[in-house]
Amino acid sequence: MDTLGEAEAAKIVRYEYACMKAVHAFAREHAIECDSWEGDTVDIIYDEDQWKAAKLAVKEIRKVLGTSDPASVYHFWDTNEAENKFLSPGAFGAVSYEAGSLSPYKFVIGVLRLALEKGLNLQTGTPALSMKASEKGWVVDTSRGVMTAEMVILATNGYTAHLYPALQGVIVPLRGHMTAQRPGTRMPREGLATTYSFIYADGYEYMIPRPQGSTFAGDIMIGGGLTKASQNGLNEFGSTDDTTNDPTIFSYLEKSTQTYFGSNWGDDHPEGRIRKSWTGIMGYSADGFPFVGPVPDEDHLYVAASFQGHGMVLCLLAAKAVVQMITGENLADMERWFPQAFIITKERMKHSFRGRLHTTAPKDLEVKSQPQCT
Repeated sequence: MDTLGEAEAAKIVRYEYACMKAVHAFAREHAIECDSWEGDTVDIIYDEDQWKAAKLAVKEIRKVLGTSDPASVYHFWDTNEAENKFLSPGAFGAVSYEAGSLSPYKFVIGVLRLALEKGLNLQTGTPALSMKASEKGWVVDTSRGVMTAEMVILATNGYTAHLYPALQGVIVPLRGHMTAQRPGTRMPREGLATTYSFIYADGYEYMIPRPQGSTFAGDIMIGGGLTKASQNGLNEFGSTDDTTNDPTIFSYLEKSTQTYFGSNWGDDHPEGRIRKSWTGIMGYSADGFPFVGPVPDEDHLYVAASFQGHGMVLCLLAAKAVVQMITGENLADMERWFPQAFIITKERMKHSFRGRLHTTAPKDLEVKSQPQCT
């Protein structure tokens, strides 16, 4: 907030809250079956400095937004309440707020189905290998041939710099690790009531229980563990290979559920704790914000990328903003709700990535209303 000012910080908080609500509303409106769940999330905090920082962040949010704004509603819980209500012993405390979860894969499939009905030409298994400007727009080389496009939108997140080298070092890929775990025998049979983040001095994990009615309901999805790898996870930065993993991180994540829930975990499921584990590639920037809009000094080239691992509270409305920028419609209205800090500029492109801003627990206003998503 010190860098952006109160007005822009407030715009980012409201944007993320609105994006979270818009994703679930879109799924309902278009009957997309994606395990959409709306409720609360809780941050379980194990470090005193992080606990103080969380209280300060909420104080600042309420100061800027006012206490009646839905994006400023937070509840604090002390040590005993964190253990009794959220089954998490040993914490300094906890803070809960509105969130949600869904299956991004199912949601995207639903969106693609809608787009296909409107005439989208979808080429699966066809990676874009390179592109260059031409008199007619852009020439894109793919694994199935060359195509010419009048306009290109780079919605390629951590892979963006491969296609547009000017963003090399500006948008950096990061490989993240995720596990799906069968719950222990003493965990609630009906499943956990909230999603979770577990926050400690130098990092955090995020956890989503599979909602009732979904496949493998009650399973626990937990990811993170970056700083537990060699050199605090330095080797994960710059990696675009999601067919490999760091065994140290997976080993840590496997043990983490029993660590966080203690005796509340019980014995492991007879079929074993881990149902599945995998990795995925995210995109990060030097200032911790997305890059959205027309690429400076290029004709008919737009970008919507670098979503910092928080795409579900950033992507949908970023796509809406890009469309408005392209069509020129309702630009005055867009400027009212879309954060200027997200727009790609020459100045932002000068700043190379020096390290992930959110390796430790989120403290800044812009990430406090993120939903936890499977």
